[in-house]
Amino acid sequence: MATKAQYHVQSISLPSRPHPLIPEFDERLCRLRASQATSSSLSISHKLSGLKDLHDCVDNLLLLPLTQQTLAQHRHEKCVDELLDGSLRLLDVCGTAKDALLQTREHAHELQSSLRRSHGGENGISTEVEEYLTSRKKVKKAMHKALRNLTGMENKCSFSPLNKDPETISFVCMLKEVETVSLTVLESLLSSIAGAAARSKPSSWSLVSKLIHHKRVACEEAAGDLSEFEKVDISLCTLIAHKTKSVNQMPVDNVQNVLEKLESRIEDLEEGIEFYQSI
Repeated sequence: MATKAQYHVQSISLPSRPHPLIPEFDERLCRLRASQATSSSLSISHKLSGLKDLHDCVDNLLLLPLTQQTLAQHRHEKCVDELLDGSLRLLDVCGTAKDALLQTREHAHELQSSLRRSHGGENGISTEVEEYLTSRKKVKKAMHKALRNLTGMENKCSFSPLNKDPETISFVCMLKEVETVSLTVLESLLSSIAGAAARSKPSSWSLVSKLIHHKRVACEEAAGDLSEFEKVDISLCTLIAHKTKSVNQMPVDNVQNVLEKLESRIEDLEEGIEFYQSI
């Protein structure tokens, strides 16, 4: 993902005499960067909320007279336009993620209903399982495309600090900092939805094999770092394998359990995206 920006937040001087919003911006940015140390899907919703707070602070900074003057003076410069337009592209990425979450949640709900109707048995749920896994393939494809688009946004700024006034340099550095951390948070979101394929692209069956051909303890440790999306994928693939091969049985109620956790996690992520989209 994006390399950490080489700009230092402390150098921001809009206006020349530090405005109270500058320390607030620094604090929110540092807090958000610190949150990158955690990678759970649950924390992603918190990061999105923190990202909204950061953007709110930037919006307030943009309303300052000196900032407005800087914008007016450099409104036709390529880098400034790219940074301002970048926020719209990031919102488009959020829309793609939200659509993927909605699609996954609908198929997960249908599968949950089918499992309840089957009273915990495996018969009669094959269609719903296949539909869910087919939907997941489409979602992963969309997430990979969105991740490539995010990568294309990296390092697009052609800004050069030479012959620029301090206010302009500070303004561009601030927006670049925000874009960089926004890209990082949204990459985490897309990667979480896509699952392991976004990292190393193993097949579903290789993941299943990892879980069903090792000891139970080793399996639990291997699954510990997986997102809820991956856990459901693996549980369903294992369920299918159980019907055709002689392997350790994974009870259907375990599948129901991971589906319930997935739906809860999707709600958390959807709420985080709505926070960000409300900017």
